[in-house]
Amino acid sequence: MTRNILFPLLIAWPLSTAAQTLPLPDPVTDADFPPLNMDEVRLGRLLFWDPILSGSREVSCGTCHHPRFGTSDGLSLGLGDGARGLGDDRRVVPENLPEQRIPRNSPALFNLAAHEFTALFHDGRAEVDPTRPSGFRTPLEDQMVVGFTSLLSAQNMFPVLSNDEMAGHYEENEISVAVRQGLITGPGGAWDRIAQRVAAIPDYAEAFAALDQGIGRDRPLAFTDISNAIAAFVAFEWRSDSAPFDAVLRGQTVLEGEAAAGAGLFYGTAGCSTCHSGKFLTDQKFHAMAEPQIGPGKAERFERHSRDIGRMRVTNDPADAYAFRTPSLRNVTLTAPYGHAGAHRDLEAFLAYHADPVAGLAAYDLAQAVLPDLPGTKPDFAVLENADERAAIAAAVKVPPVILTAQDRAALIAFLKTLEDPVAISGRLGIPEAVPSGLPVDR
Repeated sequence: MTRNILFPLLIAWPLSTAAQTLPLPDPVTDADFPPLNMDEVRLGRLLFWDPILSGSREVSCGTCHHPRFGTSDGLSLGLGDGARGLGDDRRVVPENLPEQRIPRNSPALFNLAAHEFTALFHDGRAEVDPTRPSGFRTPLEDQMVVGFTSLLSAQNMFPVLSNDEMAGHYEENEISVAVRQGLITGPGGAWDRIAQRVAAIPDYAEAFAALDQGIGRDRPLAFTDISNAIAAFVAFEWRSDSAPFDAVLRGQTVLEGEAAAGAGLFYGTAGCSTCHSGKFLTDQKFHAMAEPQIGPGKAERFERHSRDIGRMRVTNDPADAYAFRTPSLRNVTLTAPYGHAGAHRDLEAFLAYHADPVAGLAAYDLAQAVLPDLPGTKPDFAVLENADERAAIAAAVKVPPVILTAQDRAALIAFLKTLEDPVAISGRLGIPEAVPSGLPVDR
């Protein structure tokens, strides 16, 4: 649903020098989000920042989703277990080298609890599916357990099971060993072992018991309880609907100057709103835009290639080759690097590339990547150095190029800056001084 709002363009601009009507969405409201229990939110905050959930007790959710980097990690492709530090200061630990980089860029967390988000991750591999007992379709298929209260909660299960992210090397701790053996659900599985760790900490046990959900009385703490609490925190902490753009949608102000010109482009001739539509600026669909593929790709450990075919890995439909989910643009100016593999550190460079992705792929500058040194693993640019691989990525593009001048790109960035929400960026509760496990908190 859209509504028309008049914006006076207060600077001369090729599109128009007069008032322009733009098809803007309705404003965000409470009805777009589920209700929250604040006790669960506060508990989820501690769990989100606590490394206790990772196999070697060194990586928290906040390590790769930090407010300092717009709830991402500031890297093209992150380094999980086996590295220390934040952003481009993150470095591998020589005595515990990661096997490879995390294959995809760490996505921002803004508004992911909204009802509109029915598929998560770059390839949508976690989706709402009412036909399944759990309510969700995930790579676990029939092993997916019941008890996740939302899709946002269900997606939390992936990082703790990934040896690249939180589980650790296959042999180095009880969580990674369970994952290697395929023991995920049920007694002794990876989730059960994580839940036992948390339940053994008195502050956590008391906080879960206080939720009055029967935890610790009628049943033991389950991983789903942990995941649900984290999802509640993310939903509260990074709801983003108090940016200048939201004031515009609510009729409290208008865009002016270069931002107004950028809005005219975004909702007009540049065609950005074709995919970045609605109040969260995403159509929630999947599109092939020839984004550069860097890093290890989405290959099985026994495969030598480094390609990432995106949505096709989920659907097995060749029409979905190299297609990735349209990201929300909320706070986008603060979430660099951009793309499913984070191949662009600079937003203007990404806009230029995105306008003509086939030409952009041919001229991609490797210096746009933000990749801390990781020796002894797959080469980072194997796909880009292979003409056949590049041709396959380019062939999947179905949209025509758009001409954007430097002035156009500057105006678009001015508009995108109106999506910056100071409340969501800083977070409502913030980073805790300490967590119940006593482990260090990434600040």
